Amino acid sequence: MWYDIKEGYVDLLISARPNSGKNAFAGIYDNTLKILIKAPAVEGAANKELVKFLSKSFKIPKSEIQFLSGETGKKKRIRLPINEKVEEFINAK
Repeated sequence: MWYDIKEGYVDLLISARPNSGKNAFAGIYDNTLKILIKAPAVEGAANKELVKFLSKSFKIPKSEIQFLSGETGKKKRIRLPINEKVEEFINAK
């Protein structure tokens, strides 16, 4: 499962694809949420762009988005607080 809902938050398994033409959700592949990131994977730029993209997409403050694992790899586990936007997104997939 690409997500794990716990009390008050959700952990997402993300497959990030840096150096893409745009920031976008690209679907569910191999049990991960594939996200295209336009920033390169250099000095944390792609991670910063990913946090910014998730923050805007789900209306969550950047400070509340946590990396649980995978900061230096393409597969990441990220924790977000649950809100209505996050629930809608999960239910739509």
